Amino acid sequence: MGSGFSSIEDYVKNHLRLFIFSVLALLVILAIAAVTVFFIAVHGEEQTMVPDLVGKELTEALIEMQIKELYPRIDLRYTQTSRDKGFILEQDPPPGQIVKAGRRIRLVVSQGVIVNRVENFVTRNIDDVRMDMMTLLTAAGGVPLLSIREPVMYEFSAERPGTILAQRPEPGTSISGPLSMDFVVSRGRDNQTITVPQFAGLSISSALYLISETGVNFRFTQRERRDGERGETVVSQSQPEGSVISLNTPILLTVTAPEDITDSNVFGVFTYTIPENPYPLTVRLEALHPIGGRERLITVNFTGGEFTVPYKLPSGTVLILTMMNRELFRETI
Repeated sequence: MGSGFSSIEDYVKNHLRLFIFSVLALLVILAIAAVTVFFIAVHGEEQTMVPDLVGKELTEALIEMQIKELYPRIDLRYTQTSRDKGFILEQDPPPGQIVKAGRRIRLVVSQGVIVNRVENFVTRNIDDVRMDMMTLLTAAGGVPLLSIREPVMYEFSAERPGTILAQRPEPGTSISGPLSMDFVVSRGRDNQTITVPQFAGLSISSALYLISETGVNFRFTQRERRDGERGETVVSQSQPEGSVISLNTPILLTVTAPEDITDSNVFGVFTYTIPENPYPLTVRLEALHPIGGRERLITVNFTGGEFTVPYKLPSGTVLILTMMNRELFRETI
């Protein structure tokens, strides 16, 4: 009787143990299946639309592709002009097609023109040509294939200042090695005149805006306010309103100091002597504020000489002077 009871008890224990193992195994299998389904869902290949990249610069195209989780396969091709160098000429697949994320997109990028003949530079701007020649292929030893012989010849003409009027060698000349170009460039009309606008009574910011619009030659000086005068205002001009003067004649503008100024602000006149140019070039003065932010004080076409601009800005501001997007000078006030 005792041995029979023991056999039954053992039998139940064995089956119970088998049942528990079966349940645990089932749970493990279900867990593995759930995890597998989860990772398949997470790492599944998403679909995305191919953006239109033709005509864009390579860096801009790569950024768009990165956003779409697409990858480039770049082919280079020479073209008929140096102006499209670095731009996308073709793409495959075409824009609008739906592809899987991670797909490689074939981009045909312009490598510029194969320079073997002198192109026609007449009617182009001399500064644009200088920039283009910096990107042209170079000969052995890193010497540029084309360069501009300095100094450039300038003459008065009806063409816009900076326009190339003549060149040597002539267009179509074969290039067998490094070659220097001689240019004749327009400096604009001779004795150009301008009607003097009214500056007296304007605020400094309004006067700077008017200078930018009219392109007059200008000089600023400052003095303390007198009875009845407003601060930060143009109180006199050396050439009367309405008079006709040569475009190169400077107009002396006198401005008053602010009515009140705190220790955290600085008032003064920025002064820098810019080398004389044969024709006006774009000059810009900006203020980089100590707490961040960049403010443009003036942008004007300026021939050269003493460049003066009044300002009232927070102490610690950095003034940055550029000409043709090239920094000339900076100072902290």
